[in-house]
Parts: sequence; C-alpha cells; structure tokens
Amino acid sequence: MATFLGDDDLVPCTVVVNDAAQYSIWPQDRPVPAGWRAAGFTGPRSACLAHIETVWAGPTAAPAA
Repeated sequence: MATFLGDDDLVPCTVVVNDAAQYSIWPQDRPVPAGWRAAGFTGPRSACLAHIETVWAGPTAAPAA
C-alpha cells in the first residue's frame, strides 16, 4: 500500500519531532504541520527512517532528559 510519501526514495524528506519527543518524516516540499518541528535531518526517505531509528527509542520509551 503506497503512502503519501511513496514507497521509494524519490521523495526528499525531513525528520520532524513533536513536543512528546515522537519522530516522523515529512515531505520537504510541504510545510511542517502544527505541533511538529524540523529535527535537523533531511534526505531520502530511507535515510530519514534510518536516522530516526538511531535517535528515537520508540513510542514506549520515556523521552531523554
């Protein structure tokens, strides 16, 4: 099932984070949605997802102090 970002690396993305320290990716050509801010990493979809894996312990982990 395709997402709005697509299933490949053709869509340049930015990593975004919210106040609950949850990470996601967002297309670079769209404004970051309310409640989210750019986390300082951009690149192909797969690189952004790999970056998130290194910086975010996941939704069940407590945010880093």
